[in-house]
Amino acid sequence: MDITEVARRSGVPASTLRFYEEKGLLVSVGRRGLRRLFGADVLDRLALIALGRSAGFSLDEIGHMFAPDGNPRIDRQLLTSKADELERTIRKLSAMRDGLRHAAACSAPSHMECPTFRRLLGIAASGAIGGQGRKTSPAKRLTKKTAIGAADGANKAGAGKRSSAAS
Repeated sequence: MDITEVARRSGVPASTLRFYEEKGLLVSVGRRGLRRLFGADVLDRLALIALGRSAGFSLDEIGHMFAPDGNPRIDRQLLTSKADELERTIRKLSAMRDGLRHAAACSAPSHMECPTFRRLLGIAASGAIGGQGRKTSPAKRLTKKTAIGAADGANKAGAGKRSSAAS
């Protein structure tokens, strides 16, 4: 099946198919003119790649899920770890959803006066939700912010000197 047919049948753009081939996720079996040809199993392989991506696996992790002969070789421990990670994400998102629903319906005169909303703010400030994997403590984040602020101040001062020198 040529690349155009694979793209049409799978819904995956030809550019992505070429990228997957570069990454070693797909292997073309030949060419017809300038078009790549793929074996009949390419649609199943693309479905496995899509499933892996939907579950949050990186392309490198997905690549390791295929044996050298192209057959799936899925590490069950890796699947269990990913399932545990997804469970933690679901709990965090559920807490966020519940907090937002409460904030929307809360009768407190101000959200800042609502204990539930204040608790949600505290959780967000700690990096426990929405932190994209932040693992640093609040003290370390403060230290980083202070260092960044000092660097920014030094950069601004240096820029001011350059501006004055240029005048």
